[in-house]
Amino acid sequence: MRVAMKERIEQATSRRGFLRRSADLTLATLAGGIPRQLWSADPARPAATADAVILLWMAGGMAQTDTFDPKRYTAYQTGLKTSSVLSTFPMIDTAVDQVKLSQGLERVAGVMDKGMALRSVVPPDLGRLLHSRHQFHWHTGYEPPQSVAVPHIGAIIARTLGSRNPSVPAFVDIGQPIEGNPDSETLKTFHSAGFLGAEWGPFMISDPLAAAESMRPGASMGAARFKRRYESYRSMLKHNPVLQAGSDYHQQSLLRSVESAHRLLESPAAKAFDLSLEPRSVRDVYDTGRFGMGCLLARRLVEAGVRFVEVTTEYMPFQRWDTHVNGHARMVEMKKEIDAPIAQLIRDLDSRGLLKRTLVIVGSEFGRDMMTEGKPERFIANDNSSIQPEIMTEPAHYGMHRHFTGSQTVMMYGGGMKAGLAYGRTADERPLSVVEKPVNLVDLQATILHACGIPASLSYEVDKRPVYVTKDGKAKPVLDLFA
Repeated sequence: MRVAMKERIEQATSRRGFLRRSADLTLATLAGGIPRQLWSADPARPAATADAVILLWMAGGMAQTDTFDPKRYTAYQTGLKTSSVLSTFPMIDTAVDQVKLSQGLERVAGVMDKGMALRSVVPPDLGRLLHSRHQFHWHTGYEPPQSVAVPHIGAIIARTLGSRNPSVPAFVDIGQPIEGNPDSETLKTFHSAGFLGAEWGPFMISDPLAAAESMRPGASMGAARFKRRYESYRSMLKHNPVLQAGSDYHQQSLLRSVESAHRLLESPAAKAFDLSLEPRSVRDVYDTGRFGMGCLLARRLVEAGVRFVEVTTEYMPFQRWDTHVNGHARMVEMKKEIDAPIAQLIRDLDSRGLLKRTLVIVGSEFGRDMMTEGKPERFIANDNSSIQPEIMTEPAHYGMHRHFTGSQTVMMYGGGMKAGLAYGRTADERPLSVVEKPVNLVDLQATILHACGIPASLSYEVDKRPVYVTKDGKAKPVLDLFA
């Protein structure tokens, strides 16, 4: 009976499995005390140009050559040499002269004047090009493994700046189911506030269309009955042996996360999660699937005061953006899923006067190239499931993109950034590495934090030692990206 009660409360608060994952993820730091902010006097705290951040995560490694940094196009034909192909889609014009994107992104091209294509991001060489390692690094700024549970950048921003609206979560993650995923354990490691405490971790919404329903107690459960069950569950948490072994801070942080979820259920702000309140004409534009509706939900949540929202296309090994096999056909479908929602999100934020203070980022864990795996000089990997043949004999060989750390493109809109340009440049022929204005990933993270008024030198004291919000606190924001 007590197990059933726990499950129903978790469902009613849209925290299916969240509390269980939170307990697991904080084990490494439960014994520590309060993570104390240590502001450095040098440099001074930057003036914020963004109050909120939306990260649109192209999970799986998006091929920049077939999206935001197109190269010479070669149409498919049987007998084609794989080494002769750079891009599998032709270039298209955008709202900005001289900046081209890839066919299939016509709507995003239409808002190019409101954003920047940062084409010179250089992902780190982490030795083994596993998605989990790069996803962890992109979201935390640290290379795994770490001796402390380092927080997601969204948790850092939420904890450091605080809530914009105490009635809604400061950090919401949309579209990435954790349970049932083959990489669920690695996904959990960065979907976390780590040592900052569970209250600053992501409020997980796997399906945006179900978000409103999860804000309501079950139809058979009245408000009074729900409140009694909530209190029972809270009592169960307080007596959980895992929490009892932890510090007072982490015990209270987890309890506060439960209280915040309960408070949301009783708040008018819960309407922000209800997509049915949007006009049908608006929903139709966004409705390309779960990611598209997630973009609409992200806009509503930022309007309601959420500090950081991540919307993901969902990571599943060898599916979606993980285009090792039959990549061209898969890219056609992925572009249909993202093109209209991203463009409409930017237009909606701009028309509401929100884009100026909302930083929107389109990112992925690394880049891709048809031929190379990892370092540019390495050709044809030893993964028998996805080796590119020297000669293409069927359409499935067209667009079989390998992992690539020579370059990747990140799109940035609003939040004080420059707009209407491509920043940096990559080589026109293989290897497609950065040749102008390289930006390493740690400095990109420092740039995002700088936009939010957070210096790269900020640290939190954990177990009597500083843990910086960027690696060693030495990252440098790329000030040339700011307007």
